[in-house]
Amino acid sequence: MLSIPDLIKKKRDGGSLSDGDIQTWLEAVTGGSVEGCQTGAMLMAIWQRGMDARETATLTKAMMLSGEVMSWPREWAGLLVDKHSTGGVGDKVSLVLAPALAACGCKVPMISGRGLAHTGGTLDKLESIPGFDVHQSAEQLRAILSTVGCCIVGQTQTLVPADRILYAARDITGTVDSLPLITGSIISKKGAESLTALVLDVKFGRAALYKDLGGAKELARLLVQAGNDLGMRTGALLSRMDGVIGCSVGNSLEVIEALRLLKGDRRNRRDLVELVGALGGLLLAMTGLAADRSEGAGKILQAVMGGAALLKFQAMMEAQGVAPETARALCAADADADYFKILRKAKHQLDLTAKHDGVLVDVDGLVLAEVVHKLGAGRSEAGQPVNHSVGAELLLSQGQKVSKGAPWLRLHYEEPAPSSDQIERLQSALVLGSPADWRKQSLVQEVLLPV
Repeated sequence: MLSIPDLIKKKRDGGSLSDGDIQTWLEAVTGGSVEGCQTGAMLMAIWQRGMDARETATLTKAMMLSGEVMSWPREWAGLLVDKHSTGGVGDKVSLVLAPALAACGCKVPMISGRGLAHTGGTLDKLESIPGFDVHQSAEQLRAILSTVGCCIVGQTQTLVPADRILYAARDITGTVDSLPLITGSIISKKGAESLTALVLDVKFGRAALYKDLGGAKELARLLVQAGNDLGMRTGALLSRMDGVIGCSVGNSLEVIEALRLLKGDRRNRRDLVELVGALGGLLLAMTGLAADRSEGAGKILQAVMGGAALLKFQAMMEAQGVAPETARALCAADADADYFKILRKAKHQLDLTAKHDGVLVDVDGLVLAEVVHKLGAGRSEAGQPVNHSVGAELLLSQGQKVSKGAPWLRLHYEEPAPSSDQIERLQSALVLGSPADWRKQSLVQEVLLPV
């Protein structure tokens, strides 16, 4: 049996790790017998040298089996679903989709993560709600699914412990965008959920981990194959990630936007609505709750716009620790309510204005994400707290006419104030042009169905 340093050297030098090698390494990771620097070294070796199909499949299954695998009541057979996104800017889809799926009869044990690199994390967003507890035991998770139908939680100590450690290490070692590590991380967690069906939102574009459609499609195929190999019906959407999904970036701001959509307010949220409908529609079709994706999307959006998903979101908040009066206040009927009576508001707001007339052609989501991340909305090292109040709101939508001096972005920040360089970067993210320069296009470029 090779030592951990020998295993690192083997992969560093381009060797293929045997099934036993991978098992030895993961057992050392979960058992705490490796140094953090050794974990980082192996991750970097994998990032540089890659893994073949066998290594990736072995890694994924070994990660899944590193802890508890969930079991569910027989009557839930065929109804257990989840969704995963490879990371976007302003991606609050899960906050809307999970309760919508529950309202359509699914059971949704959504295990989510923290922010990675410049992208926000669903758990960080939900923790901006006072009292929301993302730490639920397996027993509590089953109870919440029984009564509500959906929950959004972090990994428990017993569920895929190998990934919990590697996920945090990848974020601070520059190894987020490794195909085998991404595949192992995503599919091991979903496999441990014992799902019926899984849908993946694999993003490409300047604000995504993969900049081109070809790279994202390669990842999507790996994920779909790995999910189906573990017995889950797995499909994927390939969606464009250049700007911002919806009109807000930042933890509490994205919760507010999700609540507004759940109350029927679709303003400036065409792309968010598109993703919720497309992802949910595919899941309902894969479970047989809809005849096809189109019918499924219709059912999902009816649940959102008709208020059924909002009731599920309120019930989920209460089941996960939010005081009933707080949950009721957040879900009160007025979409334009003052949510900052409950959610933390940043000390300062600054409106940026357009420097000339034009039509809003584009907004560089990567720039927005990187600036608000630096201002405190994200973390630069594992375990670092995020500032839930920091973020940015787009005040205009693509295709809209803009006058010189009109506000286009509202920045929410604490201390220290954004630097002049950061303000200039944000201003550079706005692209104005003529009406001919802008054309409406779908975010979803391709769908990969279960194999």
